[in-house]
Amino acid sequence: MPQFGLCLLLLYSGLIHHIKSHIKKEDKTSEKERPNFIIILADDIGWGDLWVNRPDNSTPTPWLDSLMLKGKRFTDFHSPASTCSPSRAALLTGRHGLRNGVTHNFAWGSVGGLPLNETTFAELLHDAGYYTAIIGKWHLGHIGSYNPVHRGFDYYFGIPYSNDMGCTDKPGLDLPSCPPCLRNQYITRKHEECYTKVALPLIENETIIEQPLDTWSLKDRYATAAVNQIFTASISKKQPFLLYVALAHMHVPLFHNSFLNVTTQDPFTASLSDMDSLVGTIMQAVSTEQLENTLIWFTGDNGPWEQKCQFAGHVGPFVGKWQTSRGGGSAKRTTWEGGHRVPTVVAWPKKIKPNSTSSALLSGLDIFPTVLSLAGVKPPSDRRYDGIDITDILLNDSDTGHKSLMHPNSGAAGQFGDLQSVRLKHHKAFYITGGSVTCGGGSGQQQYHNPPLIFDLSLDEAEETPLNPESEEYRSVLKEVEREREALLWDIATDKVSSADYTVNPAAVPCCQPHNPACRCHRLK
Repeated sequence: MPQFGLCLLLLYSGLIHHIKSHIKKEDKTSEKERPNFIIILADDIGWGDLWVNRPDNSTPTPWLDSLMLKGKRFTDFHSPASTCSPSRAALLTGRHGLRNGVTHNFAWGSVGGLPLNETTFAELLHDAGYYTAIIGKWHLGHIGSYNPVHRGFDYYFGIPYSNDMGCTDKPGLDLPSCPPCLRNQYITRKHEECYTKVALPLIENETIIEQPLDTWSLKDRYATAAVNQIFTASISKKQPFLLYVALAHMHVPLFHNSFLNVTTQDPFTASLSDMDSLVGTIMQAVSTEQLENTLIWFTGDNGPWEQKCQFAGHVGPFVGKWQTSRGGGSAKRTTWEGGHRVPTVVAWPKKIKPNSTSSALLSGLDIFPTVLSLAGVKPPSDRRYDGIDITDILLNDSDTGHKSLMHPNSGAAGQFGDLQSVRLKHHKAFYITGGSVTCGGGSGQQQYHNPPLIFDLSLDEAEETPLNPESEEYRSVLKEVEREREALLWDIATDKVSSADYTVNPAAVPCCQPHNPACRCHRLK
């Protein structure tokens, strides 16, 4: 592995030099010094997959380990939801799904997306003079005005949704294993849980440039595109920039660089190393250009997809024992800790204390207000937000995060988006429970709780034994939980809220050659 790391270092040093030599400089006076932002969002990553959280103390991620040493690691950071689209919508708007309208995932044939009256931080930064780009997964609508280039981004290169929502010629590692795309329109094939009719597209701005894409080369292409955008902003346009990198790692089907030459015995670690090298390329680009005034924020969109067995990540100690002992999983799609507690680190040279740790209760909702605050940009005042500005936590020793944090239902139980799990300091209340599908195929039944289950996470991070409802501690906590939840629900009920269009139409599926099997088209770029 060290030899491989050296090869990558040389390879990407050459890549960076090549890209820089082809970037044209514009004669433009530099704007007032404002920070650059790189937001890196891993997909389906578990709290136990990185850093000291790893159960085996192995270090397959030297670049992310380096990022941790350069910045501040957060041990109580949560994704805004436990599934893809709602988590991303909340991150970009700073608002829960009950406000922004995105409560569950969009389909490959969705005609809508993140409601157009919702404002992303990319739009606000763009209007304030930032160059903005997104590399990777969008999953917030791909038709017309829902495309990222109409939601505040100057440039888009990536997949419109999850990387399992379309076939490829060389399928990645998944459970069940999916077949390659059809090459003959007269052959029909049915395979449950696999998308076989339409190939996975790669899109640049508003154009499909390849269908099906080769996921095994995706890391290299994302790395090249990310470096290109960093240098386009810093060298050519001389603008502060926002780079939002929404990784395909660690979502199935897994893939990794062929240089790794690993067996299917350890595909997850290989893919984790692949992700790490992509992050390393971005870090090298920032270092090469001496962009010290660049904040890098690494986090995840939700916990691991337990149903995928050896191809899924690890939740660490947050195993949701109350649920698993009754059937069902406790990671992605659930409101147990394993579904939404994600590994997170933020680095900013000379601003954030290196190799530091914070136990503040925080959320991906906080990215919106914090980034805008650091850029000196005000959000629209005609709506309310759920995220908080954590600048003081990043730059100082403050550990004052959220007093309470609501976790939306994300598919395992209840109505999508409803806020029926409440975190209050170190306590957590469940008005509803339900388990996701496990590796073995079982799932837990939905169950309502009145009064709610309440756990003390400071003593029971595995969420195994709820407090006794007759205890003084329970009664005291319940009063505060009810007060916090009722206040938030009333705030949402009296707010300017949106409604997403979840209509599905086969004509909305991205397809560059409708007459070809699986919409197959040659690479256009």
